[in-house]
Amino acid sequence: MAAVLAARPAVASHFSAAWLWGLLRSRPGTIHVTVPTPRRAKRSFVVHTAGLPAGDRRVSDGIPITALPRTLLDLAPRVSPVGLERIIERAEGLPAFDLKAIDELLERTAGHPGHGAFQQALDIYRPEPAFTRSTLETRFLELVRRAGLPEPAMNHNVGGLKVDAFWEAERFGVELDVYETHGSPAAFERDRIRQEDLLLLGVGMTRITGPRLEREPRKVMARLATLLEQRRGG
Repeated sequence: MAAVLAARPAVASHFSAAWLWGLLRSRPGTIHVTVPTPRRAKRSFVVHTAGLPAGDRRVSDGIPITALPRTLLDLAPRVSPVGLERIIERAEGLPAFDLKAIDELLERTAGHPGHGAFQQALDIYRPEPAFTRSTLETRFLELVRRAGLPEPAMNHNVGGLKVDAFWEAERFGVELDVYETHGSPAAFERDRIRQEDLLLLGVGMTRITGPRLEREPRKVMARLATLLEQRRGG
């Protein structure tokens, strides 16, 4: 509050706002505030400059702070991709987490340095899947061939269980996950039992989602190649 008052009109932002929203595990050592116009005076806290409309501001315990969507956007270029995913996961449990409000923010902040990273991290939260099962299978096979990996049997039956992609010699399979088919608690439980049944049959398996395949195809294929090589060695 002292920093916000010292720089007024200002709001607590970035890591300070994230702490007040409950998104961080530990309190940040540096205070961050955002002001509408540049300031010349040196401060003992970090001052950012941005014109924030009313929708990007909230109040927490009497302290003006950035709204949850804006807080996430401001953090996006300052944390690792994995760190951002974890922060968004914590934010998802808050009543203020609203994809419609986030999309509205992204539409008017295209030049923000965190725009791309934030938008990418949100792919798994979209109500519509990035891929249907058929397009995901087609894309997966295309990448397998491009990477020079052995071509798997698709939708293969192993001991009465269907595996999306299966390498017989390596006894290894890939489950191509589409959220709409795995989004319920019952489906979640069935998937874990099914994976255990496959392990009992000596079949190793990994899961690949549509957003991940789209976001980092080379990394996915490199890891898949390593997994297949390990199975051959084993």
